[in-house]
Amino acid sequence: MLGFGVAIWVWWRNQPPPHRATAKSPTFVAQTNLATIKPTTVPVPTNEAPLPTKAITELSPTPQIPPPASAEGFPRPPRDGFEAQVALARRAISPGSIDGLIGSQTRAALLAFQRQAGLPETRELDAEARARLALDAPPLTTYVVTSNDLARLQPLSKTWLGKSQQTALDYETILELVAERGQASPNSIRKLNPAVDWASVAAGAMILIPDATHPPVTRAGFVVISLGEKNLEAFDANTNLLAHFPCSIAARIEKRPAGELHVTAIAPNPDYTFNPEVFPESPEAQQLKTKLILPPGPNNPVGTAWISLDKPGYGMHGTPSPEQVGRTESHGCFRLANWNADYLIKLVWVGMPVYVEP
Repeated sequence: MLGFGVAIWVWWRNQPPPHRATAKSPTFVAQTNLATIKPTTVPVPTNEAPLPTKAITELSPTPQIPPPASAEGFPRPPRDGFEAQVALARRAISPGSIDGLIGSQTRAALLAFQRQAGLPETRELDAEARARLALDAPPLTTYVVTSNDLARLQPLSKTWLGKSQQTALDYETILELVAERGQASPNSIRKLNPAVDWASVAAGAMILIPDATHPPVTRAGFVVISLGEKNLEAFDANTNLLAHFPCSIAARIEKRPAGELHVTAIAPNPDYTFNPEVFPESPEAQQLKTKLILPPGPNNPVGTAWISLDKPGYGMHGTPSPEQVGRTESHGCFRLANWNADYLIKLVWVGMPVYVEP
């Protein structure tokens, strides 16, 4: 039995758009600086492997000082794919990393928005979707780099042992930090700031990023994960859509859980236990004789948030490589971009049902 909550959700999905419940338009809140990473005391059982370290190419010799954004002319419909992605992200309907391209994840986000708003389900940024997907404020904001931002940067070790000896698995570059701050791809941030020398960004530098602040938090009633669509959606008790996020699923079919699961623990900024027995294919794991504890940070294998499920070793969590979210490549867990995982842990609660469907 999947329970009464999922029966309601299935009924809701099968209704024509005018009969679906629609959520009220969210109000928006200002962004705050990234929090200092602190280890969590909640243990994280996981079998997730880290993804390859991100390669970042540095550009341009002269820093850019962007002008302040003006609120004149808002609200208005989005003018292009980039603005549509920002408008969706502000509703916690994630198009993936903001890059201005109307790809598969943006089309899935448009479909979720159209269902929420009772619009024709075209997966396109058509006239009706554009009219309803209004921007209440400029799509860009200015991020001011602080001395604390610079102090937290550190290289990421290439080995398990080296990672376990670091003070944190933090950002390696300012570009990586501000890209996650704006829920954007590093290439998008480069394009927005073509004159920035990313190798020598100083405290006080002003960087243009998407203003993609999530809406205020509402307690979720349940979560539905679609293996076929590779997305995760949170609903309130009345089946109103609260969040839609792309997610990665297990590469091997037999590793994909199905049916009704439940949240058993919630851990912001988790550490990570590396068990060499889980990775017999790794030459380093073959040499290690003991488990290792890896410190927290955005480059931790489970990112900045972990939500345990009542299937041992399984959970929903962040990832150090947001551009790789939406693939069939995990060891069984459900990977989200860090910014989406951080929001999800504010919606969920211990005991909440999570329904995994084909």
